Amino acid sequence: MSVGLLLITHNNIASSLLNTARQMLDTCPLATRTLEVPLDFPVADVLTQAKEHINILDTGNGVLILTDIYGSTPANIGKQLCDDFNCTLVAGINLPMLVRILNYPQLNMASMALKAVSGGHDGILLCDCQITEK
Repeated sequence: MSVGLLLITHNNIASSLLNTARQMLDTCPLATRTLEVPLDFPVADVLTQAKEHINILDTGNGVLILTDIYGSTPANIGKQLCDDFNCTLVAGINLPMLVRILNYPQLNMASMALKAVSGGHDGILLCDCQITEK
């Protein structure tokens, strides 16, 4: 058994990130679901879908929830799930974060959440590029 992974984002972000990570790694070692929240969709309906995903993903080790923007509807839904289920929420999903998590499927939920944060943080770099104007 391993930690389940639920990506809750605005339109098309979760599926795009997960599909890209799967292609890069040629695998997806964790049970994973995506939930993309349309801007005009009733929150209660999304929360119901999210609970269904949690019930499928949680095989005893909990579910790590990744959302896009802290304070947005997807993150607020994730927070509600954490109040009701064995979940941990990390906001600010990016591709380096997701790839890092998928490279450490054996970790427990707390360690995986820390890997998510370090992967996301370490994947953001200010590159020293010279811009020449014409």
